[in-house]
Amino acid sequence: MSDPTARNRLDEEASPYLRQHADNPVNWQPWDDDALAAARERDVPIFLSVGYSACHWCHVMEEESFEDDAVAAVLNESFVPVKVDREERPDLDRVYQTVCQLVSGRGGWPLSAWLTPEGEPFYVGTYFPRDGRQGMPGFLEICRNMADSWADPKQRSDIEDRADQWTTAVRDELEESETGAGAADDSGFDSDSDDGDDRTLLDDATTAAIRSADPEHGGFGHGGPKFPQPERVDLLMRAYARSGRQEPLDVALGALEAMANGGLYDHVGGGFHRYCTDREWVVPHFEKMLYDNAELARTYLDAHQLTGRSRYGVVAQETLGFVDRELSHPDGSFYATLDADSGEGEGAYYVWTPEGVREAVGDELTADLLCERYGVTEGGNFEGGRTVVTIAADVEALAERHELDVSDVRRRLVDGRLELFAARDGRERPPRDEKVLAGWNGLMISAFARGGRVLGPELGERAERALSSVREHLWDGEHLSRRVMDGEVKGVGYLEDYAFLARGAFDTYQVTGDVTHLSFALDLARVVVDAFYDAEAGTVYATPADGEELVARPQEPKDQSTPSSLGVATSLLLDLHQFAPDEGFEVAATDVLATYEDRVRASPLEHTTLAMAAAKRARGPIEVTLAAGSVGTAGSAESAGSSDRIDLPDGWRETLSDRYLPGAVVAPRPADEDGLAEWLDALDLDDAPPIWADRGARDGEPTAYVCENFTCSPPNHDLAEALAWADDREA
Repeated sequence: MSDPTARNRLDEEASPYLRQHADNPVNWQPWDDDALAAARERDVPIFLSVGYSACHWCHVMEEESFEDDAVAAVLNESFVPVKVDREERPDLDRVYQTVCQLVSGRGGWPLSAWLTPEGEPFYVGTYFPRDGRQGMPGFLEICRNMADSWADPKQRSDIEDRADQWTTAVRDELEESETGAGAADDSGFDSDSDDGDDRTLLDDATTAAIRSADPEHGGFGHGGPKFPQPERVDLLMRAYARSGRQEPLDVALGALEAMANGGLYDHVGGGFHRYCTDREWVVPHFEKMLYDNAELARTYLDAHQLTGRSRYGVVAQETLGFVDRELSHPDGSFYATLDADSGEGEGAYYVWTPEGVREAVGDELTADLLCERYGVTEGGNFEGGRTVVTIAADVEALAERHELDVSDVRRRLVDGRLELFAARDGRERPPRDEKVLAGWNGLMISAFARGGRVLGPELGERAERALSSVREHLWDGEHLSRRVMDGEVKGVGYLEDYAFLARGAFDTYQVTGDVTHLSFALDLARVVVDAFYDAEAGTVYATPADGEELVARPQEPKDQSTPSSLGVATSLLLDLHQFAPDEGFEVAATDVLATYEDRVRASPLEHTTLAMAAAKRARGPIEVTLAAGSVGTAGSAESAGSSDRIDLPDGWRETLSDRYLPGAVVAPRPADEDGLAEWLDALDLDDAPPIWADRGARDGEPTAYVCENFTCSPPNHDLAEALAWADDREA
């Protein structure tokens, strides 16, 4: 049989990131059985390089090292070089990122790892320059040294010992169960207890979040780079809503203002970049990730509901508009990323000079206002005297300075932004990674569903279109695949795919009242319990039980660039238990919380999503059951059983649009028992779950029920009054 490592095989791959490397002189292999078998047969180490298409430093390392013939000669002769798209294989990325973090205290992309032929790591790092500089070893020197060490029996023995130690360490980190099966009975997160445990836990997390905040520049951390951290903002807004304390809200709004006013936000086209390199939120890394824009849009929608500030609603609307415009597949699903680089290099598509503004905008005064508003100066704040636009002056100050009416300034700025957008649209666009990933789509579906509740039903319809597409292409009725691209479906679904997409489906049901979306969420949750939950270990793994066996089976308890898949799954299982109490959802969720209780209490800020799930388990969510008629009956209880979709009264929609209800379960149901029976058949449920049972419409009118901690409001035809009952209980 011919040696697969004799040539670069990435031309056979669909991933844009892998195909970017298909012309390298390095004989790159995908991570597959042929490559792993070749490493064992040749008895040489694996060099593993993990990245993604929008990663700037991945491009730099390619140009410096992977396009270099001398580097390629060493890699091809002494290693099996393997290239992995971290968006396609988050399991591999999580395992070897964890090693990198354990060994060096940091991680990131590109990830560079040297492995034994059995996949055990013995040297790890991130970006390496081709030649050493500023104390950083050179990549070519490292490869030569590794090859020489592997060829020397004594040094190879040392390498293999190190690989054994590191493999044991990563298994302990990713697989260790602190308490395991049966521990749920002893968990401090006991639904029968009062709410003291959840208040203590959330208070500790809130205190840690406040302590980590940057009081001068907003956000979290006292240096650069600055990352969005939407889970921390979510936590702080919930803390304010629960306690009325002003400090959590001030920190949350400080972060939201800093992100929306700084260079993280694209003030011309909407949407958020990945992170900022500096403490002041001025210069971003310019890639735009689907997941960042999903989570930030959701966070700004929540802030709009909580504070009533229209600015936050505008940021969310513009972000969802950017996604719909620039990351949408024709069939309705969402693409993964936009690259950081285009044209003349990183950020070239987004930055401006005063001359460029004046060329784009016909009116001189409007151009001057734009430059002052967005800080566009001759010196710039970015490479080459160019400017990353930020909010540098408020509208009132501009009006006073130029002796104009505020309304005139606002009109000119709006018109000018449109002209800047049109001019920018003529530039060379950043490349787009057109993978459709199940989990990331789930996050964005949740964001559009939330937008449908807060901003308008057309956004909920957009969520439905995306959900329908992902379901059609990636769900076979029993299993979820990871991604589809150009019609090619590839990869098993990971926990993040099932959990995030199920959350998206559940959120879409809550907004649209369509039972088919709830049914899909339940189907996905059943797979989570069947394929990812291990009762003996007391946890839900990130990979399915029948998935590829790696050196460790990862779990994802911590929030990273995306929310913890374990935390999202746990919270979702608790919610769906309300609809399917006999499916074992609550048992699995409670086991997870018992297993991780000590870790969450010791470091709640690293486990924010899990901490909020633990609080939900201890206290229970607010349940809002809405019994109303089907679409086309204007909320009437008549003919309620004739449709899969519930139509809420306009007044109820307005109430839900205005109310901040973090973690609430909104449960539309048919008005009468005949309609409910049809829904139960569709959901394959024998009996009405408690959240629906005996909660039909009263007196022929849509009826709302609000419940919390096993206590419910009286049936009420006015949703606002029913929610006021919950407010009175809080007081």
